[in-house]
Amino acid sequence: MNETVAHLLIVDDDERIRGLLQKFLIRHGFMTSVARDAAHARRLLSGLEFDLIVLDVMMPGEDGLDLTRALRETLSTPILLLTAKGEASERIKGLEAGADDYLPKPFEPKELLLRINAILRRLPAMTEPQDAPKVLHLGSIRYDLERGEMWQGQDSIRLTATEAALMRIFSACPHEPVSRAQLVEDLGRDKGAGAEQAQERAVDVQITRLRRKIEADPKQPRYLQTVRGAGYMLVPD
Repeated sequence: MNETVAHLLIVDDDERIRGLLQKFLIRHGFMTSVARDAAHARRLLSGLEFDLIVLDVMMPGEDGLDLTRALRETLSTPILLLTAKGEASERIKGLEAGADDYLPKPFEPKELLLRINAILRRLPAMTEPQDAPKVLHLGSIRYDLERGEMWQGQDSIRLTATEAALMRIFSACPHEPVSRAQLVEDLGRDKGAGAEQAQERAVDVQITRLRRKIEADPKQPRYLQTVRGAGYMLVPD
């Protein structure tokens, strides 16, 4: 992301907000396209590749949560939800739908910029010691540390930006537990007053999503284990 200009898709049914966000993000160096609703977004996504989608939740017709769920079936592009509902339960719904992050309305444009940059930084180039394994095996699944890619046989397993960031964090220290608080910090989550519990719960949701992709039985995980009182631990073969 450092050498190329990131292309963002803004999806919001409010024309004024679309215009303001587009102008603001262009001023800060991003290419931007805008869509007025889910159907318009789908048409743009069918012909263009984006680095991140900024998506309003409350839209007429197909709302942001439904669109996120649908996109996650085929697309791993990071999604940042904008929601007028700031309750933790509503934010969790967004993460469970497949979003990488959320931002309650009203928000400061600078905070939006910080969150976008945090998401785009979650996939840095990986540098591993020469004697370190290049591939981790999780049963029938292979995780390529250098490329940050996951495969099952010849089939690629799509990872969202946050899921890829979690794999990068865990694969850097296999067989060692990583605390939820450390994961919150490493993922660049907001650690403002009163946010700690909600953010750790959000991490739990992301772990659940990742387990669905790597575990034969996500309810009894073999490879991404819960370590009581210590957090989570990746246990490759």
